[in-house]
Amino acid sequence: MKNNAKSVSASLTQPTVRFFSVLPQETHIDFMGKRYIAFGLSTVLVLLGIFAFVQIWTGNAKMGLEFTGGTAITLDFEQPVPIDQARTLLAQNGFSDAQIQDIKGTNQLAIRTKLSEEGEQVSARIQALFEKSFADSRPVVVSTEFIGPTIGRELRDKAIWAVVFSTLGFLVYIAFRFDFKFGVAAAIATFHDVFSVLGLSWALGMEFTLLIVTALLTIAGYSLTDTVVVFDRIRENLRKHQRDPLIKIINGALNQVLSRTILTSLTTLLAALVLYILGGPVLRDFALVLIIGVIVGTYSSIFIASPILLIWRRRGLTAQVKG
Repeated sequence: MKNNAKSVSASLTQPTVRFFSVLPQETHIDFMGKRYIAFGLSTVLVLLGIFAFVQIWTGNAKMGLEFTGGTAITLDFEQPVPIDQARTLLAQNGFSDAQIQDIKGTNQLAIRTKLSEEGEQVSARIQALFEKSFADSRPVVVSTEFIGPTIGRELRDKAIWAVVFSTLGFLVYIAFRFDFKFGVAAAIATFHDVFSVLGLSWALGMEFTLLIVTALLTIAGYSLTDTVVVFDRIRENLRKHQRDPLIKIINGALNQVLSRTILTSLTTLLAALVLYILGGPVLRDFALVLIIGVIVGTYSSIFIASPILLIWRRRGLTAQVKG
C-alpha cells in the first residue's frame, strides 16, 4: 500500500507537459508604454493606405480585369499546353498583361486580358497564336466573356463600399457585444488594418482585383476576432480589479492573451505561406495580402485597439460594461 501511495504521490507531482512550451507562459511587457511609437508607425501606414485608396477610386492604380474591363477566354486543347510556354507566347505577342490559369482535370486554359477590343476579336487573335505555335494541340475557343469599362467601374465602386460597410458592421457588433467605446476602438483598428494592408499592397505593385477585396474582408474579420479576445480579457479584468489603474489592467490583459495571440497568428501565417508557395501565380497576391494582414491585424489588436480604450480612461470607461 505504501508503495502504491508513493507512486500515486509521485505521479501527482510529475511536471505537466505543456505543448508549445517555446511560447512565453508569463510576460510583463509594457505594451501601453510603447503606444506612441505605434501611433507614429500607424499614422504612416494609414496615410499610405488613404493615398492608395484615392488612386484606386480614381482608377489610377494597377487595376484588375474586373475593374478595368477586358476579355476572359477559355481555350480547350487536344494535347495539354504547358502554362509557362503559353504565358511566354502571349507576352511576346502583345498580351503581356494576360493572366493564365490551367483548369485542373482538363486540357483547358483560362486566359484574361485587359485589351479594349471586343471579346470576339481578342479571342480570334489568341486562338490564331496558339494554332500557329501549338498546331498539334488544335485549340478551340470554349467561351468568351467581354467586360466593358462601365461594368468594371461599377464593380470597383461596389467592392470599395463592401469594405466600408462591413467595417461599420463590425462597429455595431462590438458596440452591442461590449460597449460603444469598445466598438469605436475595434472599428478604428479594423479601418487601420484595411488601409494599412491596402497601402502596403499598392506600394508592392500588386494588382487590385476581386481576390484582393476578398483578402481585405478576410483580414477585417481576422482582426476583429483577435480584438474580441483581447477585449474579453480586458472586460474580465475590469471587473476583478476595479481599483487598479486602467493602464495596468490593459497591460495585464494583453500579457495574459499574448501566447494565444502568437499561436493563432503563427498557425494562420503558416496556412497563408503554404498558399503563397503552392497556390500558383493566380493566388500569390491573395496569399501575400493575407500574410501582411495577419501581421498587421495582430499588431493593431495590441497597439491600436487597446490604447484607444486607454485614451478614453477619463470618460467613464469603468467596470460597468455590459455582460
